[in-house]
Amino acid sequence: MKKCLYSILILCFCVFFIPSTIFAEDNDKEKNEYQKIEIPESAMRIAKENTYPNPSQDLPKLQPSPLAEKLLQSTEVTIDNHDLLKMMNESTMRGSKLAIGMHASIYLGHWPLSYESEETVMNWDYEKINTNMVDNRSGQGNKKIQYNQQQQKQVKGGLTAEVPEKEMVRQMMLVAASEQTNLPLSFSTMIGFGTQPERTFSVAPNKMGYLNTFVPAVNEKGKLTYGEVFLEIRGDKPSLEVKNLTQQGIGAWIPVQDYVNFKMDTTEEPR
Repeated sequence: MKKCLYSILILCFCVFFIPSTIFAEDNDKEKNEYQKIEIPESAMRIAKENTYPNPSQDLPKLQPSPLAEKLLQSTEVTIDNHDLLKMMNESTMRGSKLAIGMHASIYLGHWPLSYESEETVMNWDYEKINTNMVDNRSGQGNKKIQYNQQQQKQVKGGLTAEVPEKEMVRQMMLVAASEQTNLPLSFSTMIGFGTQPERTFSVAPNKMGYLNTFVPAVNEKGKLTYGEVFLEIRGDKPSLEVKNLTQQGIGAWIPVQDYVNFKMDTTEEPR
């Protein structure tokens, strides 16, 4: 009787508790996978108001050619380097009866093969670009203060370490960070002189008001994979072989293009 009771209790535990745990883990995983960066109320996009027209960042979305697709499927190593994929897309190969028995190994070079994002964190106060001031110490009512860019300002990001083929690495990290944040990112952005959106702030009587403006940026961290790539040809069948794989951690600061973040500060005495 006791054995029967224990069996019923174990069955109930499996039915009611285990599935709910699995579903909870799946839901959390899905939530994290699709979570995007929330934009605070203090930040705003100024693409229309910016007096300096920043060039849009056209992130590469190459579709592999039939040959490139076959080569990518021939190796278990992940390859998402845009330049390497472009080279494979521009290559052609025709079969020949004379190729039977042929074996060739062609060295294509040492490449950054892939980048895996591990952490994407926003810094909405990455670089201060402007301060506007209003003196309302002798005022009887609130005074308005408005952001007006006093001089043209360029904000740059960059990698946190020196790595081989850094331009390719920057491109892969830019693609990954853009997918994580759904924000317009660029390693360089410009805020033009006289940029002035319509948003206003209030300064109370007997106060000095300081409106500080910042350009936000993403701190992207992850792991790079490098390897030596060989094109192997056996008969008329091409394949890729990747040797001497190495991995290293890498980080980057990537500014958000045409976005600013405001911080309002009031004091009773001038600074």
